[in-house]
Amino acid sequence: MKALLLTEPRKLEVTELPQPQIGPKDLLVSVRACGICGSDIHGYDGSSGRRIPPLVMGHEAAGVVAAVGDQVTRFRVGDRVTFDSTVSCGECSSCRSGSINLCENRQVLGVACQEFRRQGAFAELVAVPQNIAYHIPDSLSFDHAAMIEAVSIAVHATNRTPRSLGGSVVVVGSGMIGLLCIQTLRLSGFSKIIAVDLEDEKLALARQLGATHTINARNVDPVNQVLEWTSGRGADAAMEVVGANKPVQTCFEVVRRGGSVTLVGNLTPKVELPLQIVVTRELSVYGSCASNGEIPQCIELLASGAIQVDPLITARATLDEAAGWFDRLYAGEKGAMKVIVRPTKTNTEDETNTEDEK
Repeated sequence: MKALLLTEPRKLEVTELPQPQIGPKDLLVSVRACGICGSDIHGYDGSSGRRIPPLVMGHEAAGVVAAVGDQVTRFRVGDRVTFDSTVSCGECSSCRSGSINLCENRQVLGVACQEFRRQGAFAELVAVPQNIAYHIPDSLSFDHAAMIEAVSIAVHATNRTPRSLGGSVVVVGSGMIGLLCIQTLRLSGFSKIIAVDLEDEKLALARQLGATHTINARNVDPVNQVLEWTSGRGADAAMEVVGANKPVQTCFEVVRRGGSVTLVGNLTPKVELPLQIVVTRELSVYGSCASNGEIPQCIELLASGAIQVDPLITARATLDEAAGWFDRLYAGEKGAMKVIVRPTKTNTEDETNTEDEK
């Protein structure tokens, strides 16, 4: 099969690899769409330590079942599916208590680190266990279904965030996950959603997708502005989706006494914690890791149109074009958001292009 192989840091090659072997409870999936995640971009230069070559990356995907193991009961060849990026064992104490995202034997598709190596979905075929796979309706395109894993991160983060109908929330970072969080926070009942970013284009999209207020932190102090919009009290909640020191600090400074901060981004391994603010304002801090069984909920949200992902798709690309897009995204191409790679050629579905020639 053809696959996009990370052969060394910042070097990707389309090459022939053996077809993945499947176990008795596994599916072999013909990959129709796979999104380039920000973690892939940050990882492919070797700096994160979680994309160690040689590796096939890719964990945001959807496709068609090509083969099943002899103990698979819920799927058959030809089924349209998507799957979680987290491969959970289903047997450890975390899994048995319902926290599959905290699985003690957790692996992630398309990730290689010191603990494990799991080949991903930038390939014509990928093997996944049936317990992380889900059927998708015919009405949902493969391109949109490939966004479900990203949507599930936003849904899980919103489910982690305390809220009441009509509350206020600040979302720091209007990248793809931030824009998805804006939509899920709106659906959850927040009436005042304040988006903070450094780019006017992203903030305009944030308004299109549900933000009621926007702040460009290059030009306006977000703390003073949030206080003005909340009658000097501060927001009920804040969500950080960058993973860097300054955005995290902003989140702690914009929430009211007794408010909450949900940390989603993890670009930087360590940030400063404003201890006195957390203690004296009695703030609640929530970490949010991946998703925890919310994918069926996300499928419904996309299929119903409650969550919009098409505005976030910058381009569709073939496997041969993917390496070029990695370079462009790594260089920080302005306006680029999500690129969907289509490893398997098909003449029947999802063959439209949008802004592919950027």
